[in-house]
Amino acid sequence: MSACCEILLSETQAAFEEKFGRVAKWIVTAPGRVNIIGEHTDYNEGFVFPMAIEKNIIIAAAPALESDGVPDEMARFYSLANGETVDIRISGDIQPTEEVKWWSYIQGVIAGCLQREVPMMVKSFVAVIHCNIPIGGGLSSSAALEMSTATLMEEMSHVPLDKVEKALIGQKAEHDYARMPCGIMDQFISSLAEWNHLMLLDCRSYEYQLVPFHSQELSILIIDSKVKHELVGGEYAERRASCFSAAEKLGVKFLRDLTLEQLQQNKEKITELEYRRARHGISEDVRTLEAAEALKNKDYDRLGELMYASHDSLRDDYEVSCAEIDILVEIAREIGKEGGVYGCRMTGGGFGGCAVALVETDKVDAIMDKILQDYKKKTGVTASLFVSRPARGAHVIL
Repeated sequence: MSACCEILLSETQAAFEEKFGRVAKWIVTAPGRVNIIGEHTDYNEGFVFPMAIEKNIIIAAAPALESDGVPDEMARFYSLANGETVDIRISGDIQPTEEVKWWSYIQGVIAGCLQREVPMMVKSFVAVIHCNIPIGGGLSSSAALEMSTATLMEEMSHVPLDKVEKALIGQKAEHDYARMPCGIMDQFISSLAEWNHLMLLDCRSYEYQLVPFHSQELSILIIDSKVKHELVGGEYAERRASCFSAAEKLGVKFLRDLTLEQLQQNKEKITELEYRRARHGISEDVRTLEAAEALKNKDYDRLGELMYASHDSLRDDYEVSCAEIDILVEIAREIGKEGGVYGCRMTGGGFGGCAVALVETDKVDAIMDKILQDYKKKTGVTASLFVSRPARGAHVIL
């Protein structure tokens, strides 16, 4: 466990003891994630290449006592992030609430576990949730909450879930209870990640490879721009629609089934906008597969080049970047390999959020200082940065 996660664990345990007057019986955790390359490919049934990060959600829990005042067939969750307490049903037919709340993800996972006959072995329980994943930065705190909840359900029931099945429970919870039509990447990596490995995931077949990243000379730097432009809903829908329309006009169900040569040969059958959207989707799959091979071969120069090419495509063809993220990537380019940066790109849905960079470990401090200074000078915004090794997926601590 990383130092920051040890601090998170200590804070969670202390909060549970203060809130409920005893130590927790169960403690579970699940990580957030960053996508190294493979953006806006999931809904085209393409490939993604994420890794779990050393930022987590931790849940500490225990059976409820009479003095807790929790009704039977209910669980009381307390969130340190917002100071809110909520009681959630843990038996029967649990239906989504009309309004989506932070605890909707928990509600959906518990419902999904019950539907799969994971038995609830306690009448009621109490829990504290703590998190150090930056909220709103596109690092998938929601999937971490889903996977930690599912792991808690496993531990309380003594019924292990298949890790892929656990990821699917989380995805369904997000679709039905949080009403977010996400792909499968976030839940997969939060559930199945292993230390010092990235995951190449086929979003069609759900087949995956864990690709080693053991080099201590290199690290992953995540840069939170602290900017989120409120365009995502309609913009995201437009891009999906353009991809599906291009695929239909070109005689396939998904862009995954086309090559760049086929796209070019049939360019006249689609609009210019559809062409650019499709060019990104198809070329990003090619880059993602090549990036996995580059990492296997320890060709870090090529991996960095592919990250920059991915960003250029997202900026120009897919148009989901923004001025602030472009500035971060340009600062990284200016630092260059001589300064310890191999590659950098936007990560996540776009219009703000985070950038991810492949950097030399022994130059991290200088790189971070340079990015902070130049970004503040150019935007007036103070970014936040952290370094992560590829982390472990959801698991039991206690």
